[in-house]
Amino acid sequence: MTEQLLRKQIEAIVKLTDEEFQFVVGYFEIKNYRKNQYLVQAGAAAPLDHFVTSGLLKSYFIDEDGKEHILQFAMEDWWISDPQAYHNRLPATLNIDCIEDTTALAITIDNREALCYECKKMEYFFMKKTTAGYIALQKRILSLMSQNSEDRYRQFEELYPVLINRIPKKLIASYLGVSRETLSRLSI
Repeated sequence: MTEQLLRKQIEAIVKLTDEEFQFVVGYFEIKNYRKNQYLVQAGAAAPLDHFVTSGLLKSYFIDEDGKEHILQFAMEDWWISDPQAYHNRLPATLNIDCIEDTTALAITIDNREALCYECKKMEYFFMKKTTAGYIALQKRILSLMSQNSEDRYRQFEELYPVLINRIPKKLIASYLGVSRETLSRLSI
């Protein structure tokens, strides 16, 4: 089941034969994490990109005042890493930890580069996923810059209805850039 979710995502972009998929999945490692366990801590290496097959994670930055700013959630069928640290082999600027027990398929940057070199279909797949990620990030930044807190919440609710009941309101507030009190005052 774990590997089939990855195959389904890949094949939404490129078709693979059974042999090709077995080749691809050989570059990944199954990882199991417990609730509240870190996958990445700021200042440490971030050698893995994770494809979530079950569970829920958050990626966040802690500012100088100790305030948590959530950049991303990742549930089943989503990818999560600290892209700057992962791709440039730098210390992480983000933390990633588990909101729920999580299983993921993880790939190192060396394995990803080797896989893309050996299988052009996967190079295309990762290019399309990266582009989609950039577009989503642009939309998120524009939302933070141009929408009020209620509109941002409604958009979150519309885009990610399954997350509303899985994520504590405090974490949703952090993701939306509002206080927990502000979120409580919204008609939600």
